[in-house]
Amino acid sequence: MNAASTNFSQAELDKFDELAQRWWDPNGPQKALHALNPARLGYVAERAQLRDAAVLDVGCGGGLLSEALAQSGARVTAIDLAPNLLKVARLHGLESGIKVDYREMPVEALAGEAPASFDVITCMEMLEHVPQPASIIDACAKLLKPGGRLFLSTLNRTPAAFALAIVGAEYVARVLPKGTHQYRDFIKPSELAKWLREAGLELEDVSGLMYEPWRNSARVIARTDINYLACARKPA
Repeated sequence: MNAASTNFSQAELDKFDELAQRWWDPNGPQKALHALNPARLGYVAERAQLRDAAVLDVGCGGGLLSEALAQSGARVTAIDLAPNLLKVARLHGLESGIKVDYREMPVEALAGEAPASFDVITCMEMLEHVPQPASIIDACAKLLKPGGRLFLSTLNRTPAAFALAIVGAEYVARVLPKGTHQYRDFIKPSELAKWLREAGLELEDVSGLMYEPWRNSARVIARTDINYLACARKPA
């Protein structure tokens, strides 16, 4: 079997598929994701031209970031492997009038079909949910045009991340469903940087992403020991 056919966890897909019907509810199970979305979009928009850009959103879920990218003027393709989430994303797109090309396929398969096709690729809150995150990064590198940028967000494997992202968010504040994250799957920035180098990408920035549940908002910060964002460029 190739990476495209094995690089997913059915249990993870099922877990997120179960949340599909309330994905767009700002006070539902994905409340924190709604709060993170403006900060994620701002991080991307500060570092890449989005208007008229060909953008790929990998692991798009119900389409929160995909629609925001399209509203910024990008031509967005969005992929995921959770069918119920994609159904919700397409339905919401019909309601909002925001055009996104949603596809149910692994990024490794798309890399084989359409290499060097995208100016910008986003992959947010996904790497910690797949068995082989390096394979995702390698496929994204293949899909980028020379000079294109890859944007990632994930969780650092630190005691602070365990305390806040799992104990605090899932069991105390309950802003995330229990079992959303597994600490062993969190990714250190040094590990991410290694995978980016191996894929031929140049790391340009690593910044923290702070979620404030008491305000239900998020902002980009310097501290990277919990949530963090990364930007990498494919050499021209």
